[in-house]
Amino acid sequence: MPAAEPPVEPERQRWRDKLRSGLRKTGVGIAQVFTSARIDDALYEELETALLMADTGVAASQYLLDDLKRRVKAARATDPRAVKGLLADAITGLLTPLEGALGVGHETPTVIMVVGVNGAGKTTSIGKLTRHLAQAGQTVLLAAADTFRAAAREQLAVWAGRNNVEIVSQHDGDPAAVTFDAVTAGRARGCDVVIADTAGRLSTQTHLMEELKKIRRTITKAQASAPHEVLLVVDGNTGQNALSQVKAFDEALGLTGLIVTKLDGTAKGGVLAAIALWSRGRTQPVPVYFVGVGEKLEDLQTFNAREFAQALLG
Repeated sequence: MPAAEPPVEPERQRWRDKLRSGLRKTGVGIAQVFTSARIDDALYEELETALLMADTGVAASQYLLDDLKRRVKAARATDPRAVKGLLADAITGLLTPLEGALGVGHETPTVIMVVGVNGAGKTTSIGKLTRHLAQAGQTVLLAAADTFRAAAREQLAVWAGRNNVEIVSQHDGDPAAVTFDAVTAGRARGCDVVIADTAGRLSTQTHLMEELKKIRRTITKAQASAPHEVLLVVDGNTGQNALSQVKAFDEALGLTGLIVTKLDGTAKGGVLAAIALWSRGRTQPVPVYFVGVGEKLEDLQTFNAREFAQALLG
């Protein structure tokens, strides 16, 4: 008999329930495939369509179908419900390399540069990440390097207040200069983590992407080993466009991790499979450190491949 799974903490179980609820729109089309009475070509064709509709993408959909067929053959499965379980195993296998823990403490301070397009939930994610770190006993300093939008500075200041952490901000400062000052201040104050919020960028805006490269270079001038993390915040509702953003920002900045937001209510949660397949082509996978399914502070949690696969399939 397989070993029983260890008990789940109540807080994590609440998170699993919320993730399942958030991914319902994505999973309902996939789950319906397994109401069929037979395992045949028609089932696999319906499944391929459902995966594509979930924005899994052509390459990742084919990868999962091929893997599933191998698993079905090896298990000699005859019940479509069993095939659903094997699909969960296939999705878990594809997504597992995306698991990773955000590492802090190896450098003082650990400098985290956060990027993303406008509307992805970047500043909100920084607030939630700050809470996560503060609860772990880390002292955090925020850099309001999105100097183009007063609203962004004000929003970050609100999050700093909620989490009782300090913030470095200038009304009309150069984004790179603000970041330099923050990293320098973080070193002087002995902070554990410095998080730089940057202005939203479309990956097609070359001149604006150059500004992000400048910020990255300036961080290195303030601390030679930094930035230690370059995190991209992507909106799960954008589907395959999220993969395009990951590729573009990675090429420009060398991403070290992802935060995937707004998975609640999206029908495009399958894009994580596409990101996972792309990530396999890199020397090192780009991990998904956190996923988000709501607006509350606790609605940003660490990514677990098995949890995601099971939530996706209901």
